[in-house]
Amino acid sequence: MNAAQPSRFLLSLDSTAATLETVGGKGASLARLARAGLPVPPGFHITTAAYRRFTGENQLDERIVSIAEQARADDPASLEHAAEQIQTLILGCAIPDDIREPIRAWYAELGNNPPVAVRSSATAEDLPEMSFAGQQETYLNIRGDAVLDAVRRCWASLWTARAIGYRARQGIASRDVSLAVVVQELVPAEVAGIMFTANPLTGERDQTMINAAWGLGEAIVGGHVTPDTIVVDTRTSAITAQEIADKAVMTVRTATGTVEAPVLTDLRTEPALQPSQAAELARIGTRIAELYEQPMDIEWALHDAQIFIVQARPITALPTPRPNLDWSVPRAQGQYARSSVIELLPEPLSPLFATLALPLWNDAMTAFMRSILPGSQFPTQMLMTINDYAYYDYGMSGKEAAGLMGAMLSGIPNLVRLLSSARSRWADQARPRYAAIIAEWEAHNLSATPAAQILDGAHAIVEAAAGHYLAIQSGILPVAYMSEALFTGLYDGLAKRPNDPPALTFMLGFDSLPIQAEKSLYDLAMWSRNQPALAAYLAQASSAEIAAACQSSSAPIDAKLWQEFSRRFSEHLHRFGHTVYDLDFAKSLPADDPAPLIETLKYFLSGTARSPYERQRAATKAREQAAGSLLLRLRGPRLVLLKLLAQTAQRYAPLREDALADVGLGWTLLRRMLREIGQRLAAARAIAERDDVFFLEWAELQSAARALDAGQPCVDYRQRVEDRRAVRERERLVTPPVTLPLKGGAKFLGLDFSALMPAHTEQQSGDTIKGIGASPGNVVGTARVIHGPGEFKQMHQGDILVAKITTPAWTPLFALASGIVTDVGGPLSHSSIVAREYHIPAVLGTGVATERIQSGQQINVDGDGGVVTIT
Repeated sequence: MNAAQPSRFLLSLDSTAATLETVGGKGASLARLARAGLPVPPGFHITTAAYRRFTGENQLDERIVSIAEQARADDPASLEHAAEQIQTLILGCAIPDDIREPIRAWYAELGNNPPVAVRSSATAEDLPEMSFAGQQETYLNIRGDAVLDAVRRCWASLWTARAIGYRARQGIASRDVSLAVVVQELVPAEVAGIMFTANPLTGERDQTMINAAWGLGEAIVGGHVTPDTIVVDTRTSAITAQEIADKAVMTVRTATGTVEAPVLTDLRTEPALQPSQAAELARIGTRIAELYEQPMDIEWALHDAQIFIVQARPITALPTPRPNLDWSVPRAQGQYARSSVIELLPEPLSPLFATLALPLWNDAMTAFMRSILPGSQFPTQMLMTINDYAYYDYGMSGKEAAGLMGAMLSGIPNLVRLLSSARSRWADQARPRYAAIIAEWEAHNLSATPAAQILDGAHAIVEAAAGHYLAIQSGILPVAYMSEALFTGLYDGLAKRPNDPPALTFMLGFDSLPIQAEKSLYDLAMWSRNQPALAAYLAQASSAEIAAACQSSSAPIDAKLWQEFSRRFSEHLHRFGHTVYDLDFAKSLPADDPAPLIETLKYFLSGTARSPYERQRAATKAREQAAGSLLLRLRGPRLVLLKLLAQTAQRYAPLREDALADVGLGWTLLRRMLREIGQRLAAARAIAERDDVFFLEWAELQSAARALDAGQPCVDYRQRVEDRRAVRERERLVTPPVTLPLKGGAKFLGLDFSALMPAHTEQQSGDTIKGIGASPGNVVGTARVIHGPGEFKQMHQGDILVAKITTPAWTPLFALASGIVTDVGGPLSHSSIVAREYHIPAVLGTGVATERIQSGQQINVDGDGGVVTIT
């Protein structure tokens, strides 16, 4: 057979018959590139029909399938055993003459015994929804009859342990797979690498990322060398970022194949690509992406200043690109910061929370400030949104700042009374008032209550919640912070000796609502462990299945036992289920979705978790020993002052956690009330579904409620809701600046606090992220970026929790974590207090951690220095 004549066994590289079924994913892609005139090395395809002819001729098909089906995807030993058996069978068989001789002829057409690359191309490879990359083999620098042996080894590589296991997990039947082989002239590359036509880290479609290293591309693909990384703006062809690596090794040709060799010393840190070459590569990448109409992962090689494309496949896991938002400030004199209550609002606010809760919070603050600083002038709308993210506006004119300073000086007696009454204003006034309004509305039959009346109740609950938080913010928080800071300063300066415990020891071991919630869950797990049938079910069922079973009328195990478990778990949710993951009442609570709590329950049930009682006892013992030592050696004013400050700090630290845990005390009922109206609006076709009610603004909801009560048609808000939801999903992809304006946005009363702000979204690039050291210690571990309760199940024991914020409802994850890193937070945030109770390092207020750190990366958390390093 003449090589110019295609057959069912061999095809030219650019053949229109080269489809996924005939030449596999890699081969079909190369054929498409070649037909488009892109610079692809010449070669030919050995089709899947050739593979099937080979296995049929040697009576291998049923034997291969039988061996493969005996392997189990979760048993590495069985996969290895199956792979070894199948590959031995294939390598021991001869290639039929009607395949062998045409291969020799087509190879001869390429030149005088040229070196070639022999590449596997599977029929289930390089598909957009799956990633089979690297599961079959490629052989480089092959000559003469060694090509035939390389083809047979490619066929055998269809049955590696990794490939068998991956196909089993993806549900791909063994008898449905086949393999083609691509034979191409080997590019004797001086430089080679990989190119992504979209930024794989950020998802930006107008950026091309190029990895380049000396020699053949196998050193990069195999992970043997750290390549140069170049980012090119595809609109301008300009290099926007470049990191030149120390390229220690390279893949080079030998007489019989390839080998890793050291790079010459003077080339190791030299750029492998010139800017013009990077720009040309990016232009070729753009042509390929346009050909495929999607972002592509491309392997390339450079020889004699000519670029060759040796592979292209769709990028299988590209993040959604972050939008570019306008962060210009609404008010020229404004100074904006994401602090205080905003630590509980990490994401764009729902329209209903922004238009109902924020005004009530502002009203409460205004009334409070006027009561303690009469005659002062300050912004009446301190809480507001920019790109739907909450910000405090602290900006004042010189006149306003001077007036406020004067009012503060004359109002010092009021401020002293305010701080001294901190506990009673919360415990005896604000919280009872909040609880009373909740109790009043708990008694209502919501289904029989007019919609407008329900909204009156919703307004009252949110108003009480604002007053409740303000009582915490104006008393408990500052007293807790000041007393601990003063005690620490005086202890370190006047009492601490070199071997004495740190001041933190005096603050630990106390009970708080989050710690009580953890112990309650631990108690339930220990009770469950003593019920074998229940323990077995809880261990094997998913958290979602367990949560659903708790709501179901049928029991998954013995009905009486399950009823008792459900009762105990319901009691836990009734007591602790109102703690918020996010203060925005549009977000679910543990009482709504207990699956994240069940993940921690399962962890306690496993027996690998430390008892919270034991941890608390150890902390209490250390505290009492430190206090006893202090009493024995100190006398006089120093002892009196330290005791007073210690007692105040010890009283207010857990009190702060109790108060913050109750911020959402009314949210479970409030969500039920708003969803009741949402259900009515959905029935009236004003919104698509019940929870769309949270995407209405307060005035719109009031208008809709009046229409419902009057039996009149409601405005159709469905498109408006859909648009608002899309906007917020887009906004969620960005990390909001910690302060605004972006330059000089940390001023208050004319003073610049920039030096005291650890978190800036414009932090320098690189592997180091600065924050606040909020809990001491140093740990290296695997980062786990968690954005909300829906991702709690991704957290594994020993992971370092990386989150925008944590609230009391996040406490169950601390039992698993070896360290904590957050975007927002400070020394008295929930993350700090609880991390110290758990004796795990914490760095808070980084501003950018969830953007810069990827799950699975190894990071070092230095809780003393306030630094996170990506290792």
